Amino acid sequence: MKSAEKLDERYRTGDLPWDTGKPNSHLLQFFSEEKITSGHVLDIGTGTGTNAIWLAKLGFTVEGLDLSPVAIEMAREKAAKASATVNFISGDFLRYEHKGQPFDVVFDRGCFHTFDTPAERNQFAEKVHELLAQNGLWFSIIGSTDGPPRTTGPPRLSVREIAEAIEPKFEIRYIKAIQFEIVTTPFPLGWLCLARKRRHYTG
Repeated sequence: MKSAEKLDERYRTGDLPWDTGKPNSHLLQFFSEEKITSGHVLDIGTGTGTNAIWLAKLGFTVEGLDLSPVAIEMAREKAAKASATVNFISGDFLRYEHKGQPFDVVFDRGCFHTFDTPAERNQFAEKVHELLAQNGLWFSIIGSTDGPPRTTGPPRLSVREIAEAIEPKFEIRYIKAIQFEIVTTPFPLGWLCLARKRRHYTG
């Protein structure tokens, strides 16, 4: 996982290939297909807050979390300009403590795949499970091992690595092949993973 200092530097210098400035089209499609029109949403790795602000403007109660304090300050400024109410927090997701109402949806665009070991990914999935309401949904965009070799772009996970972390805590609704939305080409391959919290999982 990237350190906060490294991320801060990237936000200061504008080295942000993942920050298109537009709400992610896969997220838009997800909310449309699932017919979700209200509820509490956690945006992990919120960055400059584009997706969180879009959700807040639709009427969702949104919390945006990012490891980078610089990103969070940028997100707060952007939300103020958009007259959007989002609770932006800087911190490590694995140490994040939420004392409010459980989330109906957790959205993760490119955070889960930054954890290098199976144990860390399992811990990430446990944390998502803890934060979600019963039957809550985890929607994740993950770098794929498909495609040619590359030295840049999102970290790469196989379907097996994803499933090993998510099962049995979640019911995997689908894993779909997609292309990442970034500001440069070629667009790296990725996965859309939608999972529902299992009611009877006890750890």
